[in-house]
Amino acid sequence: MNLKDYIRSIPDYPKKGILFRDITTLIKDEKAFAESIDQIIQKSKKFKIDKIAAIESRGFVFASAVSYLLKKPFIMLRKKNKLPAETHSVDFELEYGTATIEVHKDSIKKDDSVLIIDDLIATGGTAEAAAKLVEMSGGNVAAFVFVINLFNLGGSDKLVKNDYKVENLIDFPGH
Repeated sequence: MNLKDYIRSIPDYPKKGILFRDITTLIKDEKAFAESIDQIIQKSKKFKIDKIAAIESRGFVFASAVSYLLKKPFIMLRKKNKLPAETHSVDFELEYGTATIEVHKDSIKKDDSVLIIDDLIATGGTAEAAAKLVEMSGGNVAAFVFVINLFNLGGSDKLVKNDYKVENLIDFPGH
């Protein structure tokens, strides 16, 4: 199954000049969604994993299913002020703005090996912030798995240059 066939491309969203790769068309197809989860699991088996983390919000869709099937704890990396207990926070730059993500301070223990899953990597700012949260918590990033890599925007390359392991299911140009 070619998962690319299930991704819708929307020009000028969320602002002019951005070509948005929409995963809703993939997740609404039960066979394509199941295939994407199976592929993530296969890629994940290369790494020692204690916990699975995902970046709000589309990463949650994939990571929760993977977490369930691999029987690993699921950690939510959320937007600022969405978690009720004490948090670690990281500010970062997006392709089209700035943001903050947080994790509960008690979610990740010292030396936990954490797989980070998200729907897409573009410039890498969100992924780098996620790695910082894991490391601030005392954990180690086992790897990243993305459904989509916007290869010409450099985020995946940036992570690899910083010694992170990166896997993805689909490559698309970013624009």
